[in-house]
This record gives sequence, C-alpha cells and structure tokens, in this order.
Amino acid sequence: MTTSIIGFPRIGENRELKFNTEKYWRNEITEAQLQDFAKNLRKEHWELVKNAGIDDIPSNDFSFFDNTLDTAVLFNIIPDNVKALDLSPLDRYFALARGYHGDKGDVKALPMKKWYNTNYHYLVPQVYEDTDIKLNGTKIFDEYQEAKDAGIQTRPTLVGPFTLLSLSEYHNSKPDTIFDKLVDTYKQVFAKLADQGAEWIQLDEPELVKDVTGEKYDLFIRVYKELLKDKQTNLKILVQTYFGDVRDVYDDLINLPIDGVGLDFHEGRKTAELVKSGFPDDKVLFAGVVNGKNIWRNHYEDTINLIKSLPAKNIVLSTSCSLLHVPFTIENEEFPEDIKKHFAFAKEKLTELKEIQAILSGKDQAAETRNKELFEKPRVKEDPKVHERVASLQDDDFTRHPSLEERAKIQKAEFKLPVLPTTTIGSFPQTKEVRKTRAQFRKHEITQEEYDKFLAGHIDEWLKWQEDIGLDVLVHGEFERNDMVEYFGQNLDGYLFSKNGWVQSYGTRGVKPPIIWGDVARNKPITVKWSKYAQSKTDKIVKGMLTGPVTILNWSFPREDISKRESTIQIALAIQDEVLDLEKNGIKIIQIDEAALREKLPLRKSDWYSEYLDWAIPAFRLVHSKVKPETQIHTHMCYSEFTDIIPAIQNMDADVISFEASRSNLEILDALQAEHFKLQVGPGVYDIHSPRIPSVDEIKNTIHKIIDKVPVQKVWINPDCGLKTRGIKEAKASVENLTEAAKEVRAEVKEEI
Repeated sequence: MTTSIIGFPRIGENRELKFNTEKYWRNEITEAQLQDFAKNLRKEHWELVKNAGIDDIPSNDFSFFDNTLDTAVLFNIIPDNVKALDLSPLDRYFALARGYHGDKGDVKALPMKKWYNTNYHYLVPQVYEDTDIKLNGTKIFDEYQEAKDAGIQTRPTLVGPFTLLSLSEYHNSKPDTIFDKLVDTYKQVFAKLADQGAEWIQLDEPELVKDVTGEKYDLFIRVYKELLKDKQTNLKILVQTYFGDVRDVYDDLINLPIDGVGLDFHEGRKTAELVKSGFPDDKVLFAGVVNGKNIWRNHYEDTINLIKSLPAKNIVLSTSCSLLHVPFTIENEEFPEDIKKHFAFAKEKLTELKEIQAILSGKDQAAETRNKELFEKPRVKEDPKVHERVASLQDDDFTRHPSLEERAKIQKAEFKLPVLPTTTIGSFPQTKEVRKTRAQFRKHEITQEEYDKFLAGHIDEWLKWQEDIGLDVLVHGEFERNDMVEYFGQNLDGYLFSKNGWVQSYGTRGVKPPIIWGDVARNKPITVKWSKYAQSKTDKIVKGMLTGPVTILNWSFPREDISKRESTIQIALAIQDEVLDLEKNGIKIIQIDEAALREKLPLRKSDWYSEYLDWAIPAFRLVHSKVKPETQIHTHMCYSEFTDIIPAIQNMDADVISFEASRSNLEILDALQAEHFKLQVGPGVYDIHSPRIPSVDEIKNTIHKIIDKVPVQKVWINPDCGLKTRGIKEAKASVENLTEAAKEVRAEVKEEI
C-alpha cells in the first residue's frame, strides 16, 4: 500500500508566490526572475513531499493563477482579443486572469466562479465557434521535466476533458464545436508525456460528483470512449474525483480501460458503499481518506477500519482533494501544544498518510496510540447559555414582520432615495499605511487613542469624498477590519486564529480562515463604534456592515464534533445581537453579507434543501427577524452561480440584495426576471477584481442592460464587490464613473417613471 496526494499548496510557506508575482505586476522584477523563482519553489515543494515519504507525487499542480486557466491556455482556448495583444505569453496569461488596459489594447478578465463547494475561484474558459484547439505552450511538459531532472518521478495532473467541457462557456458554439479536436489534443499530451518518461497522468474530474444524467452522462461516456479508443501509449491514466461521490457513474467509471480511480471518502457520502459493492482487481483505488479541506487531525482508528473494509486489491492512501485548500504547515503557529496537537495543515497531512500506512503495516503502534488519545474525551466544554438559547428558538424567531411589500413602502417614505440609488459594497482600499497602522496597534506600538485618531481621519476623508461625488448611501470603509470573517471571529467567543494559515482564494489573493474551536457567542458590540461615528459625521445614510452567519461558517474551518447547522445557528444568534445594537444606535440600513452562501451548496441538486438550504436560509433570517420595518436589510453575494437558487435567495427575506454580475455577463438578470424576483437588486456594474477602470459609457450601457430586465424602481447601482484590494486611484475613478453613469441614466428614465 503506497501513499499519494492530489495536489500541494503552491503559494509557498510564507506566500512567496504571491509576493513575487505582485512584484512582477509592479515591474519590480523581470519575467525571467519570476520564472526562476517559480522553478525553485516547485523544486522545493517536490522535495518536501518526497522527504515526507509520499510515494506518488503530482506535478503541474503549480499555477501562477489558476489550473483551469492553465488547461485552457494549454489547449489554445484563448479569446481572439487576448491573442491579438502584443504581449509575452505570460502577460497574455495574466491578461486573461486580470484584464488588461494599456497601450497594447483593452480586454476584460475572464469570468471567475467558485470552484465547486470551496472558497477557491477558477477562471471560466470561453469557447467560440472559431476556437482552434491545439497544443499551445509547454507548461505541463516543462514541469514534469523539471522534477525528473531533480531526480523526482511525478504524476502530471490536468483538468480532465469532461470537467473542462462542462465548465466552459460557449458563444455561438457548444461542446461538439471543440469535442473532436480536444480529445485528439489530450491524446497528444499523453503521447508527449509518455515520450518524456512519465508513467501516470492524473485527469481531475470533479464534475463527476455532481448530477451526471441525461446529456451530461452521454457526454461523459462519449468523452472517455473516444479518449481511450486505440490507446497508443503505456501511460497509465488516473481519473481523479473529489468533493463528493460518483454514484451516477460508478459502474461506468470502474469499467473504463483506465488504470486508477480516485475517490473521496470524506465528502463522498456513498463512496464507501459504492466501493464495497465491488472494485476491479486490475485497477488502483486512490482512496481519499485524509481530509484535504479541513485542518483537524485524522481519526486513525476510523480511517484504518474503513480501509480494511474495502474490497479493493490495490489501494493508494491519498487526500480527499488537493491540499491547496488548507494552510501550509502548523510549524509556524504559536498555539499551545494542547491545542496545536489537534491540527494538521498540508505538511502535517503528509505525515498522517505515512503514519496510517505504517499502522496498517503494523509498524507504528506509537502513532496509533498518540492519535487515539486525541479522541478519547471531548475537546471543548459546552457553553450552557449558548445551547439553552439555541434550544429555545421557535418558528417565529425565523420570520420578519411585516411583509416585504409593506416594508418597501415604509422604507421608501423613510429614506426618500432617488431612482437607481448608488452605493458601494462596503470596504475601501486597504493601503500599506492602513495595514501598517493596524499592525502597530496589534503589537502595542501605538495607543488606542492614536489608532482611533488614525481610523477617524480615514473615515472622515472617505465620507467627504463619497458626499462630494454624490453617492446616495455611504459606507465607512472598514479600515479597522483585516478580513470580513476574521474580524468578526476575533470578536466572538469560540474562535481561534492562525498566524500564518493562509489559503489561496484566487490568483495572488489569500485568506486566513479562522478556526471554530468551541461554542460561539458575542459578549460585546463589534461594529457599533465606527458605524455610529460615521453616521454622526454626515446627514446621508451610512450602512452598517456585517458578515452573515453562513459566510462566517463557510469561510472558517468548521468544527467536526457538531453539525454545521448547529454551529451556524450559534453564529446567527451572535450576529443578531449585533444587528439589533446597530439599529438601537441609529443605523438605518444594515448590510449582512452572505458572499459564500452558494459555496457549500451540495453539488447534487437532490441534496440542496435536505442537507443545506433548509437550515442556511433560516439562519440568515434569524439574524434580521427582529428589526423594525423601517430598518432596511441588505445582503451581498459574489462570484458564484446563483441563477439556480433564486427562489432560496428570495426566501432570505432581505430588502435589497447585491450580486456579482459583471464577470458573468449579467447572466443572473434572466433568472431574476423568470422568477419574478421581488427584492430590490444591485447587480454589480463593473468588475472590481480587475485593475482596469470602466468608462462612464461602459457603465451606462451595463445599467441599461439591467433595467431592460429588472424594473428600474427595484435597481441599485453598485460595484461587484468591496474595494479593499484595489488601489485608491483606480477605486475612486471607477466609483466616480459609476456615480456619473447612474446620474445620467437617472435623468434619461425620469420621465418614464
């Protein structure tokens, strides 16, 4: 029995990839210097995995931005306007990822969506009727050769053809447009890798854990029938799945003429049952038994009993998914030992695999004993007040009165906002000065008084700017906050925080998810101080800004000793306390962001309500159910596919919802129209994740597209998301153009209302 992993974090132990890539973007290092750095980082990671004793090591799991984008580029799935840019291949790659605005042209970034049920984002390949599939670039081959030259035999990884065809967007085209050439080009990849000496290739097919029926099933069968027909090489093929089970295609999958099947035994509820029904002796089962998405120690006894129960003859112990989704190592953390011993980050999960392997071989009784001790007694004590409060909840606690329609009339009279009211999503640029000052305060290098003076100055400055440009509903900018989840977790009981637990979210953007250690409660106001201060400085409405309970849970590492539902309800009650305190202190509009609502939606539609929405939506309603009718509740969602859960979103019973929409070409508008959406909506009118500044005319055009499908009386005008990651110059210019565009469209439609 050997060991393997699906993928390893590429950002580096101290986010070295992020910092060097951003230096390149700022022209502080050359492309050659960036490439040399990346080559050394890859070698360092391969050697780390090898030295940990892992037998089968992947390559091509590295990326400067995103592996799906890498695969699209490999197969020349590149829009013509990007191909036409007179830039190096690497800069064209970054233009696809970030957009480009300069003397060489002007292109928008590719759409960005959540990677299945994770907080990672992938870039959506765009297929046109004239897309010419062919090998374009040598990344997968170069990285295999780099490892080989370093004395490490690796298994190159690649997004599989079924998943690539399923995730792509088609313009005057369909999967058949590229099917034949794509399959042939995959075969070319196989042949070239075989010539280089590769023994295996890993085809990542997470799409197989979704509902694979009807046309999707036919596509899967057809893809692999053609891909494996007349196989010309001895290259072994591993079809790797994760994030669920493959119940719709299990029999078909294990009977394909492939050499290995990778299955997830953590999120795959039916995986063990499927394997126990039979697994062929001539194939290798890559068993995902170490959780790649959470940071708790593996329960060896449970894992070993599972492995022993499986009828598979050839088993490789593996992770449930890529370790991309957990931090690099626990070694850099300062938790007390009695806490630290419960955690396993990416590097520690390598050790877990080796220890499980050794225990199964009868060689490491000490590791088995140490692990067993972690699970012999409860890790934390319950908070009786929290449990009593949860137990006392009644149905009416999840319902707001009066109705949405009645509240809309009351709020219209209360606020007297113009048609197409303008606002932003919440945060303003977190400059080096802001981050430095916050760090100084955290290290006790400046006093509370000095820190408060600094924050007040920034809030005053940005409030004045918002008033000067004519925004209708203002925000205070969130300069006191490091992260929209971490900030709240730091002010709630039951949370722990890592020092260096960074996880890649997209590109060079990392998040440091807090850890839910115990029962969650709020013992003091969190946001009231600065929201109240900002409102006292202006006659315009300033939104209170909160993070919703589902997002706080989904962007944390959750407990595994209680259900996610119970944990979320605890968080919801804590945020409800904050909402009511904001209301008492004169905050009339409160935005409760649920950016990650879609993120943990089960990948199978049949599980959506029974396993998630039946408690996630009520948890949000619990947060705002007790506010007054004249208090307007906003929420925000970003970078996910929301069109298929519009009824559930409407059932959240907020008054206003803003969506990411610009990168997805306003696709959500058709769904809103079809479902007769009742809430007021703010589809994002420009993409904040790109440094380009949209023109007034561009934003006006977007607004017209919105009001063609949504009644103008229900439309708000706002960016896609918060502006924390943008520079001051581009943030201000973009919002100024947004405000001007809204004013001009408002004048055009005034007579029609």
